[in-house]
Amino acid sequence: MKAIIAAAGTAGHINPGLAIANKIKKEQKDSEIIFIGTTRGLENDLVPRAGYKLKTIDAYGLSKEISIENIKKMYKTLKGFGEAKKIIKEFKPDIVIGTGGYICGATITAAHSLNIPTLLHESNAFPGKAVKMLAKKTDTILVSFKDATPRIKNCKNVVFTGTPVKIKKQNYSEEAKNRIIYGVDLDINKPIVLVFGGSQGAKKINDTIIEIIKNRKNKDYQMIWATGPKQFDAIKEELEDLRLDINNIPNMKIMPYIYNMEELMNVVDCIVARSGAMTITEISNLGKPSILIPLPNVSHNHQLYNAKVLENVGAAKIILNDEINGEKLNNAVEEIVLNKEKEKEMGENALKMSTANAEEKIYKEIEKLVNRGK
Repeated sequence: MKAIIAAAGTAGHINPGLAIANKIKKEQKDSEIIFIGTTRGLENDLVPRAGYKLKTIDAYGLSKEISIENIKKMYKTLKGFGEAKKIIKEFKPDIVIGTGGYICGATITAAHSLNIPTLLHESNAFPGKAVKMLAKKTDTILVSFKDATPRIKNCKNVVFTGTPVKIKKQNYSEEAKNRIIYGVDLDINKPIVLVFGGSQGAKKINDTIIEIIKNRKNKDYQMIWATGPKQFDAIKEELEDLRLDINNIPNMKIMPYIYNMEELMNVVDCIVARSGAMTITEISNLGKPSILIPLPNVSHNHQLYNAKVLENVGAAKIILNDEINGEKLNNAVEEIVLNKEKEKEMGENALKMSTANAEEKIYKEIEKLVNRGK
């Protein structure tokens, strides 16, 4: 099989593309796969690091506002369509797959104009502009959440598959679980809450945790807090001003970044995080209760819609970004982790939304399109 995958911008767009590429390679070892991205996004690091070739084109999100800047972007995006068409003609793929970012517009449109089978994967519960715009030109759209299906119009085929994620549910022995907890210097007999705001951290969440520390709210539970690498030093200084040593705060393990995320997500009692599509999928697959703080000011407020997928089944509590504070978050945490019955119920509800075997489901849809095109 020869496949082109269009993915650009954030890890939330690129990692599903890489997971799909890896699945194709696993099933068909002689497959040829290239990625199309921009020169600006994380694809320039993640794609080559995963061992795939990256071709770049110009592509931008377009605003309705009339301005010189927007006209320039429109011109560059039209040029990007021509560049994508040239790459497709030279590579001669059996299928073109888009997993997110503005790159999909030019690439899927170019493939459609050349009668190449096309497939889009939408990670969010509220589909983005690109997916809605491309619905008529795409043979199959795959969705991560069932809630997204009625929001996609004019597509011939919408299939619920879930999102492929790296983090899976692990059935650790009691000994292995204790070893992981001891590894972060915490007590195995006290509830543990994992807090993170994405790979770069989230300042609003970080400020809230500092408030909890300052007021010594977390006496009955422990926290593993990933601040984000760029914010760690500033937080360390802020805590020093409060005469607190970042490495020696009761019931706290504070670190810039978590490298063993799968282990920790599996052993903690509750997760506090943003609500990107991959995070929601991981929380569901692990069956963990969560407190979600959707990132505001994103397209169509899609993180709020993602969070509602879990809130609507009683698996999560949502606290809006402009409403969160130390007291609210502490109360929400205590409601869950100090009530084992509630914690168990929320975890079971989360597990109901799990989408196992996403890679296999996606691969089957790819195979259908490729075989149909032959």
